[in-house]
Amino acid sequence: MIKNFNYLFVTFFGIGTIRFAPGTITSLITTVLLFSLFHILNISNNIILLFLFLIFFYSFYAVADYIKENENKDPREVVIDEVIGQSIPIYLFEIAHGSEKNFQEAILFYIYIFILFRFFDIKKPFPVNIFDKNYKNSFGVIIDDVIAGLYVVLTLIVFIIIKSNLFT
Repeated sequence: MIKNFNYLFVTFFGIGTIRFAPGTITSLITTVLLFSLFHILNISNNIILLFLFLIFFYSFYAVADYIKENENKDPREVVIDEVIGQSIPIYLFEIAHGSEKNFQEAILFYIYIFILFRFFDIKKPFPVNIFDKNYKNSFGVIIDDVIAGLYVVLTLIVFIIIKSNLFT
């Protein structure tokens, strides 16, 4: 039973088994899901954070369990790492804005976050590529997406600083 649950978990309920661009589709679904939680259902930031922490910590076990008998240590169908990586910049964007939630601004930033995350996840700039190449375990599978998510945060911070200094 735990094997079946782990399979559903690491493939994000089977989305990872989609033939065309499972990582991109998972990132898009994560973006829409988080937008719905934050802006439509108005779920508390703390509840979402708790949920994201549970996903993050359990993913190390679930991915390790899933790949232990697999020759490919970063199989395409494992997309829970995209959920984690995509969630980091979205969550940080939301807590940076506190209770002030401008719907149109949020939509634009969610689009930027989605595009930037996919760019960094696919291109794997340094040090993302180091983790991707050298750690063929659950740590490597997950951490490269965490770093890609942090690159998105850094990019948006630089963008906001430049925008505020040039266009004020």
